Amino acid sequence: MPKSRPLVVRADDRNADGWDDPVKGRVGWRTLFSGGLTPTDALTAGVAAFEPGDWLGLHRHAPAEIYYVLAGRGLLTLEGREYEIGAGDAVFIPGNAEHGIRNAGNAMLRFLYVFPVDSFDQVEYRFSRG
Repeated sequence: MPKSRPLVVRADDRNADGWDDPVKGRVGWRTLFSGGLTPTDALTAGVAAFEPGDWLGLHRHAPAEIYYVLAGRGLLTLEGREYEIGAGDAVFIPGNAEHGIRNAGNAMLRFLYVFPVDSFDQVEYRFSRG
């Protein structure tokens, strides 16, 4: 019997989570799909939100990840190289690749993130400093 079922969620109806930490960064997110939270498997996804000046520290994790920028502008660091990204841009982050991002604009930076794992609990963040 399949563990998941079709599901529609509204981002605004999901609980807000986040960090305000000198190593991890200052970022908020809402998890949309994650086993244990929703009756889903195989993918974990959510929406990250960065106010101007917010950032996510350099880190790695075993699963690959995808970002799709919904709004705003960011400066992404990926394996030591910087990329300017904005609404409509998509990013593939290989597993264990060092990456971080910061809001590079004057408006909210929002992006969808997706991991190929059943649950967000399976993503172990390893920060480069701290």
